[in-house]
This record gives sequence, structure tokens and C-alpha cells, in this order.
Amino acid sequence: MIAVLERVLPARLGTGFRWLLASSWLTNLGDGIAAAAGPLLIATLTRDPLMISLSALVSWAPPLLFGLYAGVLSDRYNRRRIVLVANAVRAVVLAALVALMVTGTVTVAAALVALTLRSIAEVFADNATSTLTPMMVSRDDLIIANARLGTGFITLNQLAGPPIGAALFGLGLTWPFASQLLLVLAGIVLVSRITLPPHGRQADGPVPNTVRELIDGFTWTIRHAAIRTLALTILIFNFTFGAAWSVLVLYTQEQLGLGAIGFGLMTTIGGIGGLIGTGLYGAITRRVNLGALMRIGLIIETLTHLGLALTHSPWVAGGIFLVFGAHAFIWGTTSGTVRQRAVPRELQGRVGSVNTICAYAGLVVGSLIGGILATHFGVAAPFWFAFAGSAVFVVLLWRQLLLIAHDD
Repeated sequence: MIAVLERVLPARLGTGFRWLLASSWLTNLGDGIAAAAGPLLIATLTRDPLMISLSALVSWAPPLLFGLYAGVLSDRYNRRRIVLVANAVRAVVLAALVALMVTGTVTVAAALVALTLRSIAEVFADNATSTLTPMMVSRDDLIIANARLGTGFITLNQLAGPPIGAALFGLGLTWPFASQLLLVLAGIVLVSRITLPPHGRQADGPVPNTVRELIDGFTWTIRHAAIRTLALTILIFNFTFGAAWSVLVLYTQEQLGLGAIGFGLMTTIGGIGGLIGTGLYGAITRRVNLGALMRIGLIIETLTHLGLALTHSPWVAGGIFLVFGAHAFIWGTTSGTVRQRAVPRELQGRVGSVNTICAYAGLVVGSLIGGILATHFGVAAPFWFAFAGSAVFVVLLWRQLLLIAHDD
């Protein structure tokens, strides 16, 4: 057992990282539970499509609105304290929501406000948490550390969390939110045990200018070749990805002939692919440099859109989803590792927030285009658009991707 633990989580990563990993896994499970329970709660309280759609809006709007400021605070103040305070706010909001449900006084408006506040607090917690790993783990070990964090996200947030949340919701409205509350509280206890080196603004230092700090984060990102390429790639490929995946539920029904269970199965297959990517990631990165890995990943993503546009077979689509799931994990872990290696400690929060804005901006714009294309030309049209756009962008970014290397 000790040998297995050492292989999965080497002691050289440090006790602090183990506390962080445990906290991340627990809170990811809670977030996965909430991902299913939140929309179910709103749908139980009202059948108004607009109100139900707002439950999705409150999950992606906060990163766009507060992501940059969260990055500023992460670089300005004690990052562990930010994680603790943000998660404490989440705990208070969840406790209030549970109390309203227990007393039978919860309303649609109150539920939406609670879900929004929880999402806002999560933005600040996630941004600060993403800066902790490079403060505790050596540069050479960032790949394995990020792979272990990514494993928790895939298995607990994406695979285990949603079905558990739906099952708990079936037992009673309060169960999933009470469960997330307990998991957030456990995460707070674990993070409180972490010790970090000195960082952030000194108490007696000059009061920083928020606008100047934001400009510094953008300027550094634009001037650094590898990080600029990453941000641009994430923006562009989330634009095409968002167009295709925005109609995925309709695609599985109309083109693949599957029902709700089939749609869930396809997303689960993608998660399984992510687990395969987790297992292979260390061996792959020992043999392939990060620039080449990025090139391969973008080719896989481009061919994914083409394959899904062409096929009507659930079996073929399942194989594509499996490969894409592995690619998504490898791409995300590689992107995070490159950023953590290259960005100075004092800029980790702001540069990370620029990356977040690029990711969500691409998804939002892409989803709007995907909806329009599917409405006028059918559910396969967004996938053809994603394939064509991705192919063009691969050609345009091909040389730039070589800027991303192990020693950058």
C-alpha cells in the first residue's frame, strides 16, 4: 500500500501538497454534486424556461465578471487566506440555502441568488487555489502534481459528482446541498493546514492600483510568447468547441438517435477517456515535448469535430468521445503546467485570470454561433463549422506552438 501511495503521490511533493490535493478532491466532488442539483432545484421550483436557463447562466457568468479581479487579489494578498475566506463564504451561503429548504421557505429568487453567490465565491477560491501548487512543488514536479489534481477533477467533479447529486436530490431537496456544505467545510480544514512561503503585498507597503495591476497582468501575458500563444489558442479553440458542444444534447438525440441516458453515457465515456489520459500522461510527457504535444492535441480536436459531423453511429461517436476525453485532460494539464512554469509567482493570479477570461469568452461566443447554425442548418452544422475553423487555426498557430517547450 505504501509503495502504491508513493507511486501515485510521491513524498517529494510534500505534505502541504497532499493537504491541497485532498481539499481539491473533496471540493471538486461537492462542485460535481452541485452541478446536477442546482438546475434540478430550479426546475422543481418553477417550470418557466427563462428562470431555468438562469441556473446555467449563474455558473459561467461569474468567471467572466469577477475572474480578473480574483486574479488581482490572488497576487496582492495571502493566497491561502483567500481560499479560506472564499470557501467560508460558500459554506455560509450553502447553510442559508439548506435552512430555507428545511423550513419550506425557499423561493426561485432566493435559490438563484444563493447559487450566484456560491459561484462568485468559487471564482475567487479557484483562482487562488490554482496559484498554490507552484508555491509548494518544484518546477520539475509540476506535471505530476497537476496530473493528480486533474484526476480529481475528472473522476469526482465530472464523473462521480453529477450522478451522486442527482441521486441525493431524489432523496430530498436538502441532501445534495448539505453534502456540498460538509465537503466545503472539510476542504477549509485541510487548506488551513498548508504552510506557504511569504508572498503578497506587505501591510505597510503602498496601496496598489487595481487598474495598473490588471494592465500588468495583460501586458505580461501579451509579451510572453508561450503564454500569449496559450491564451490565444484557448480563446480560439473554445470558440469552435463551444459552437459544437452547445448543441451536443440535440446532436446525440437527432444524429445519433440516443435519449437522455445515451447523452449521459457519451459524457461519461469522455470522462473515462480523461482517466486514460491521466494514466498515460507521465509516460507521454517523458517522450514528447510540450510544443509537439500541443500540436498533436489540436489535430485531435480538429478531427474530433470532423468525425462527429460525419458519423451517425453511436459506437463510432463513443470511440471519438473516448479519444477526445484523453486529449482534453492532457491539453488542460499541459496548459496549466506551462503557465505555472513560466509565470512569476507574483503574477500567477492575474495571468491565470486572463486565461480564464479567454476560455469563457470563447465558450460563450461559440455557443451563440452554434445555436444559430443548428437552428438554420441542422445539428451537424456547428460541428462542420468547428472543424473548418479549427483546421484554419491549426495552420495559423502551427509555428507559434513550438514556443511552448519544457524549458520555457
